[in-house]
Amino acid sequence: MANLSLALLRYLDVLSNKRKNAQGKRKSRWAVIRNTNPQLKTTTIKTWLDWFPENEWGTFSWSVPYTHRINVGELELEVIFLALDRPEDVKKLLSLELTGVWVNEARELPKSIIDACTMRVGRFPSMRDGGATWYGVIADTNAPEEDHWWPIMAGDVPVPDHLSRDEALMLVRPDNWNFYTQPAALLEDKNTDGTLKGYKKHKKCENQNNLTQNYYNNIIKGKMKGWIDVYVMNKLGSLEEGKPVYPNWNMEIHLSKEDLEPANTTVYVGIDFGLTPAAVFGQKLPNGRWLILQELVCFDMGIARFSELLKYEFAKHYRGLDLEIYGDPAGDFRAQTDETTPFQILRQNGIMGKPTHSNDVALRIEAVETSLARLVEGSAGFLVDHRCINLKKRI
Repeated sequence: MANLSLALLRYLDVLSNKRKNAQGKRKSRWAVIRNTNPQLKTTTIKTWLDWFPENEWGTFSWSVPYTHRINVGELELEVIFLALDRPEDVKKLLSLELTGVWVNEARELPKSIIDACTMRVGRFPSMRDGGATWYGVIADTNAPEEDHWWPIMAGDVPVPDHLSRDEALMLVRPDNWNFYTQPAALLEDKNTDGTLKGYKKHKKCENQNNLTQNYYNNIIKGKMKGWIDVYVMNKLGSLEEGKPVYPNWNMEIHLSKEDLEPANTTVYVGIDFGLTPAAVFGQKLPNGRWLILQELVCFDMGIARFSELLKYEFAKHYRGLDLEIYGDPAGDFRAQTDETTPFQILRQNGIMGKPTHSNDVALRIEAVETSLARLVEGSAGFLVDHRCINLKKRI
């Protein structure tokens, strides 16, 4: 998307203000935003000056805030470059009066920054100069993770159930927001059984004239599939970094292609406590196959409120089925500030949870690894529902 945004910006002076002031100038003021100062300088500004060299468009000021003032013919354009990556950085925007904003690599920025940008555009040029004929925010990004605000607002993934009504409303796409997805650079080439055997060139790949013929075929060599999905296939996903917890995990094999439905057998629920409580819902089928049906992950939430959400999920998805609920053994200990344990709070809410027999991490990992390595009737012995966004990133 970066090349597309730069191309748009090259003509935004025409789009944003077609009116001339009394001096015969068309004035515009833009902010270009990246999440960190090093990335702003070495990537965004470097690319900008390649497109708009100083000897043609005017001197670039390297004093903070970095600014490029372009005064060519009837065009008078001011471009301010800012690094904003924290919600508290919103204050950097509050004094600016802008025509528009370009957000580069939006997946690295919280939505609060985007919200602040929408408040600062349409303020330049002033109404005494006729105002702007067009104003707004343009953002580009490589594919973000599935729980990022971008795919939620674009409608690619549902709004998480654990959010409050007010939080959920903030992630509903406004009617004046539009999302566009760039075609993948390559296409997956699959065997007749659906397994991946390689990649082939996508005829709709953009920017081909500025890349060597085998650019994408070369950069995918030695890369993990997760990396290829994000940077080449333009798919939502996360990058696999460091040593995996479960080496036998293979997303192509162990992740379902369709929604999993509960069978008429016991549902096992594993719970982890704390202010980021989480639960996993699974079943062991008669043939020995494990199905991981659902996850429930919440943030900044106590166990009492989490218990209410668990009861709602039980009634919604597992009514009439036997439930066996297990939690971290540490949940049977009282906190220093409260004499009530998490298990007691669960029981007060009608949830009969029990501590697991062991808190041994190695034992837990071995149990999952054994299941991942098994085949049942020719298929994976451990299958995770594709909607388990957090689990599939961390398994």
